[in-house]
Amino acid sequence: MIDMTIDDIEKIKNAPELDENGKNLTIKNENIAFQNVNFSYDDKQVIKNVNFEIPTQTSTAIIGPSGSGKSTLCHLLLRFYDIDDGNIRIDGVDIKDMTLSTLMSKISAVFQKVYLFNDTIENNILFGNPGATKEEIIRAAKQACCHDFIMSLPEGYQTMLNEKGSNLSGGEKQRISIARAILKDAPIIILDEATASIDPENEQLIQTAINELSKGKTVITIAHKLETIKNADQIIVLNEGEIIQKGSHDELIRKPGMYQDFIRIKSKSAGWKL
Repeated sequence: MIDMTIDDIEKIKNAPELDENGKNLTIKNENIAFQNVNFSYDDKQVIKNVNFEIPTQTSTAIIGPSGSGKSTLCHLLLRFYDIDDGNIRIDGVDIKDMTLSTLMSKISAVFQKVYLFNDTIENNILFGNPGATKEEIIRAAKQACCHDFIMSLPEGYQTMLNEKGSNLSGGEKQRISIARAILKDAPIIILDEATASIDPENEQLIQTAINELSKGKTVITIAHKLETIKNADQIIVLNEGEIIQKGSHDELIRKPGMYQDFIRIKSKSAGWKL
């Protein structure tokens, strides 16, 4: 399942009902294409004629100022909303032609704000794949760097979580959400500011978990960390809902523009040399 936040759930509840007349289709390759995509929200156009492709098993970092439409692109791929015109395709198939269950089976998303259920840790991880065995749950937890802290709790995997997981730290909740995504094993991964607002110790553990989650996957990252951005196969720079630059780090850093300015500011604050 998609790891949604309270805000995401409220957005979906208040959104227009989606047409669910798609088919259960077999998707062989997870290449993604946004073609002439436009989207408006509350009578304001927030995505403007967006075109890009993400080849199977590559990484794409999306950067841009706050409010530029980064998360909106991910929400459109997840069909939290339907686009005004254009199309979004996976393996050449318009996502509107798929059932939502087919689409959701192909994507795991990890958001900055994690929603956990008032249930055991085991069941919260199991939500990613209800048919998984206990051994598979533990393996996913180990890959997500959360097995050790789970076992340090008096009830281990049977520890009951408060609503929203309030009895865990932010980093612990994030690692459980990544374990859930690892267990689901979807071929497309969306990471929306997954390491933002996390202390350095937890950030290192979460990055290790993300690396495990991302192996052999098609990855879309709403990025803010220099290392993530520089290592992406493709970087998309958004501003006011439009793509203003697109390419690899080596290509974009040589061109005057928002990306070059963004990286120089980030590098200076981090003490990096380009």
